[in-house]
Amino acid sequence: MVGELASGVLKGDHRSLAKAISIIEGGGPDRRRLIQEIYPRTGKAFTIGITGPTGTGKSTLVDKTIEEYRKRGRRVGVLAIDPSSPFTGGALLGDRLRMMDHSLEREVYIRSMASRGDVGGLARAARNTIRVLDAAGMDVVIVETVGAGQTEVQVATAVDATVVVLMPQLGDEVQAFKAGFNEIGDIFVVNKADIVNPAKTMFNIASGVQEKKGWRPPVLKTVALKGTGVPAFVDTLEKFEKFLDEHGLREERMRQRLEAELVEAAFSDFYSETINRLKGEKSWRQLLGQVSRKELDPETAAGKLVKIIAGLDAGPNA
Repeated sequence: MVGELASGVLKGDHRSLAKAISIIEGGGPDRRRLIQEIYPRTGKAFTIGITGPTGTGKSTLVDKTIEEYRKRGRRVGVLAIDPSSPFTGGALLGDRLRMMDHSLEREVYIRSMASRGDVGGLARAARNTIRVLDAAGMDVVIVETVGAGQTEVQVATAVDATVVVLMPQLGDEVQAFKAGFNEIGDIFVVNKADIVNPAKTMFNIASGVQEKKGWRPPVLKTVALKGTGVPAFVDTLEKFEKFLDEHGLREERMRQRLEAELVEAAFSDFYSETINRLKGEKSWRQLLGQVSRKELDPETAAGKLVKIIAGLDAGPNA
């Protein structure tokens, strides 16, 4: 079953893509088998993370960006991270519906994924969904996040290029810089530039960014609802893509992401396996009892557990 599904993914079949991403979200052994099948065919797509505070028009910008990339003959995959809260979900419906119009095209695939408040789980699911879209032959994969919290930062940086979208003169740039976006942003976009003059906001952003290995993050302005500035935005994305390739930075960034992912995955598996084994051991129950009776504090007990795991300690009373 997984082999047939992977074959469908590699052919770009939308139904196979939907099933594959559902398996990735659900986890389990099929997820690993699926990734094993498609992984050799990944690494070609240019991946973009679009993030920033709520209400800055990110979905509309993504919608128009899809349109512009399609005009240039490039296939586009989109992963849209949705909030779990039903209170905020409705506000995004209009923008997301406009974006979903593109999903009727064979050369475009759009998928939403609930955030569920699980940073690690969401990041893993997002990375593997990007791989599925990459393996399906998408030239560009866009990941759009809702807000500007820890979850969004982690997901939006699992890509080749991180775009930070802000609004003019609402103090967004101050909050964004406090959240560290000045360090992770490769391109900054001041959207809804027709509301007020964006010059001050653009100046503040430009003053706060630093050159990274020969690339100084540009600050652009758009009115995504009207499509104004979107061609220039995509021009800049393509310029950055070329810059990364010419300087070997795309491969370097990919290696760094893979290293972090490998450590995270190994730690997660080690943690689950170790805790499950420990809970069946007498030493676990003894230490837990000592902590409950106030004979040991939790940190000292944890240190003893680490030694037991490493085989350096005979037991909780040593």
